[in-house]
Amino acid sequence: MCLGLATEVQRLSRAEREQLVNWAREDIASRVPLAVTVTGDTVREQTEFGNWAVAHGAQWLILQPPSTRTEPERFYFDFFAAVMNGLAGTAGAGIQNAPEYLGVGLSPEALAELAQQCPNFRWLKGEGAATVLRTTIECLAAAGSTMPVFNGRGGQELLDNLRAGCAGMIIAPDSFDHQVEIYRAFAHDPAAAQRHYEEVLPAIVFVMQSLDALTCYGKRIAAWRMGFEVRHDRGITPSAFGLECARRFADSLGPYAG
Repeated sequence: MCLGLATEVQRLSRAEREQLVNWAREDIASRVPLAVTVTGDTVREQTEFGNWAVAHGAQWLILQPPSTRTEPERFYFDFFAAVMNGLAGTAGAGIQNAPEYLGVGLSPEALAELAQQCPNFRWLKGEGAATVLRTTIECLAAAGSTMPVFNGRGGQELLDNLRAGCAGMIIAPDSFDHQVEIYRAFAHDPAAAQRHYEEVLPAIVFVMQSLDALTCYGKRIAAWRMGFEVRHDRGITPSAFGLECARRFADSLGPYAG
């Protein structure tokens, strides 16, 4: 999965986005499906890039709302519907419904209506509180939809999201290996999963204070765990204390295995 909020997709040029999709396709070499986030302020822009991504190996698309934040909910509903109707082929489409981070989103009822209207709306990244995700899952089920619902938010409320019925999590790479272990442990040893989650949670909270914190400090935690330095920032400039905190969390998480 690429071009999400942690990938700083809003700060990338079209050429950079295309390069990242091509790199991802080459690196995974069809071992797993490729999901690509689609952003843009017009239906045409999103439809065109979405179809380009499918032609270059994407099996799944994740649509973000346009950057306007002043329109009524129906505007965004119609926007997503128009993009989905303009997508070619058999690729499944989803929505990143993240009002806390993107400023706008669809209600559970609107999501259920959209699922009925657009057959290629097949999954949801419904970022929000676990209680909200539970209501969303129930609304979708009542409308006859069995689409998988994922959360993100860096892994906040990971276990409660699973208890609420989420299929899984879509997160940035700073602590994903720990979260995979927690996800797997939850099925057979919930107490162990809870203990591990509590160990990782302070790092998750630090990174997910804001999108700027995620792309400034979360990026560095991931990089340090991989063994290299971040040389450039497109968002905020890190502070000395912020770097001290990020380094401490990177050390606590440890290097990536392998």
